[in-house]
Amino acid sequence: MDRVYRGQRHIYDLTRKYYLFGRDRLIRELDAAPGMAVLEVGCGTGRNLELARKACPGVALHGFDISSEMLKNARKRLGEQAVLVPGDATRFDPQALFGREGFDRIFLSYTLSMIPGWQDALSRAVAALSPGGVLHAVDFGDLAGLPSPLRAGLRGWLEKFHVTPRLDLPITAARIAGDRGLSVEFTRGPFGYYQMVRLAR
Repeated sequence: MDRVYRGQRHIYDLTRKYYLFGRDRLIRELDAAPGMAVLEVGCGTGRNLELARKACPGVALHGFDISSEMLKNARKRLGEQAVLVPGDATRFDPQALFGREGFDRIFLSYTLSMIPGWQDALSRAVAALSPGGVLHAVDFGDLAGLPSPLRAGLRGWLEKFHVTPRLDLPITAARIAGDRGLSVEFTRGPFGYYQMVRLAR
């Protein structure tokens, strides 16, 4: 991932704002109160954490990413305002990475579609929720509402960047919720472009 992002990290935020829809909605819906611990899995350049800081003043921000190159941008952007560490979402252990048992809010923004073992990543993130905690995830949907040529073009373009929409995200989230006794909500974005999942402990 460092090889992929070594150059891209400098233009990542500028380019992604044109097609990573639903991220700002997720942040608005975090509903995190002062003093709560908030974690982004796959925090990248820190763009989302910066917006979360503004939307939810007084929260304790945390983030990790498998790419040390992306973390360079995040540390430059956030400084001492967030605890940022390298980490693998499929082997995430909150105690090992952050020295804490869990988090009040956890979010994943267009992360699952890039992780081969995304089911494990989602399960581990859910396991890191504190009592009363909520996990939010947004990622590409089935794109079914887009015209066929546009849908095919977007899917082909995503494949070039090793991005795979997780069409069974709702089923997987429902299974995890059932296994752990959590509530689950699913939202479909306009034209099926993105999907959102909310799991609450």
